[in-house]
Amino acid sequence: MILEIFPDIANIADIARLQRDFLARSVRFLAAEAGIRQFLDIGAGLPTADNTHEVAQRAAPESRIVYVDNDPLVLAHARALLTSTPEGACAYLDADVKNVDMILEEAARTLDFSRPVGLTMLGITGQLPDEDDPWTLVDRLTQPLAPDSYLALSDGTDTSDTLNQAIAACNAGSAGSYHLRSPDRIEDFFHGLEIVEPGVVRTSAWRPDPGVEGTDVLRGHALCGVGRKP
Repeated sequence: MILEIFPDIANIADIARLQRDFLARSVRFLAAEAGIRQFLDIGAGLPTADNTHEVAQRAAPESRIVYVDNDPLVLAHARALLTSTPEGACAYLDADVKNVDMILEEAARTLDFSRPVGLTMLGITGQLPDEDDPWTLVDRLTQPLAPDSYLALSDGTDTSDTLNQAIAACNAGSAGSYHLRSPDRIEDFFHGLEIVEPGVVRTSAWRPDPGVEGTDVLRGHALCGVGRKP
């Protein structure tokens, strides 16, 4: 729909692709380098290639993953397609991101919150307007996590006038809405966490795979980062 209204915004599809690539790289980092064996994926979206449990269990087959979404179609596909290794576990919660207490209570059936958890929130804070205070919501989700847990988060920025217009047009004709934010406001989601190098950067610039360094890593109006809980 956005492409039909703004055909010159050639990188709109990149935003989704680059966020998906960041998911794979960040989960691989958490599982293979940081030693995380538990993942809470909030706003999982429709299953596609390299889902959280696939990336994590490729590095550590015993990894346990809880997916959270409030779209019945997503949950139906997840239950059918997202199957765990025998050594690990996958669970699926039907919950709105604002239902923090429910998410944590239900996730505790699969995850041990006395041990580190990798919390992923990709493209989900943009679904919440400022009046819902998504910054406090992220704090409430990270506060119960054990030390050495991590937050991987990404979302769209308001750094492109064309994208701002496209999102405004899309919001006007949609039941839901998406909220682009400044880079500073996205970095605020990592308050109290130790941000992993290279920091809060464009999604394509976060630890790009070998052979990608020479490409245009500044594509896409979205930022991402990974933060460690001390």
